[in-house]
Amino acid sequence: MTDQHQEQEQPHHLDSEVVAAYLRHHPEFFVHHEELIPELSIPHQAGDAVSLVERQVKLLRDRNIEMRHRLSQLMDVARENDRLFDKTRRLVLDLLDAGSLEEVVGAVQDSLRHEFQVPFVSLILFSESALPVGRWVSTAEAHQSIGGLLTGGKTICGVLRSHELEFLFGADEHGQVGSAAVVTLAHQGMHGVLAIGSPDPQHYKSSLGTLFLGYIAEVLARVLPRFAMPLRSVR
Repeated sequence: MTDQHQEQEQPHHLDSEVVAAYLRHHPEFFVHHEELIPELSIPHQAGDAVSLVERQVKLLRDRNIEMRHRLSQLMDVARENDRLFDKTRRLVLDLLDAGSLEEVVGAVQDSLRHEFQVPFVSLILFSESALPVGRWVSTAEAHQSIGGLLTGGKTICGVLRSHELEFLFGADEHGQVGSAAVVTLAHQGMHGVLAIGSPDPQHYKSSLGTLFLGYIAEVLARVLPRFAMPLRSVR
């Protein structure tokens, strides 16, 4: 029986001597497999001191793990942004296709509650006369209740005052809202306000997470005047 035949009958697992022999005869192995270097554990100690080589290897391994974690977070954010973009696109198309004020209001409320999974939604239109659908108030009443939220033209996020929450979400729900995001509907004047809320006081702590709300509000403000002629500006 030849040595070659005996080697073929050996078990397929590799012990440390076989690995060492292979690396000894293939010193260029890690040149072609550099990705394995940070995974190696190579102690180089002089007494109790850790050598520079071991320290460098540990740093490389830690940085590799950190970069993988950051990449994973970026991928999660990208996937979430894709989902938000798709939901926003569908809502914008529904608003553009709406044939009545009732369809506009229904599209906003249904999308935010069911597509975006927002627990509390409020769309209030400003009008000096009764509207056939939705919630409406006079501009004077809006200024008296939430005047501080109507200036600046930007999305306001955070924990609101109790009377502001009651105006936006009603007496039954305002006590359950921990944080909210509010944006005015402005196009050649102001026509209303759109607000979303969460039970979590930290949920709407930054406007960075509510960019989609601003996009929706811009489209909504341009669509509303086609169906609600009595809408007034607060200016």
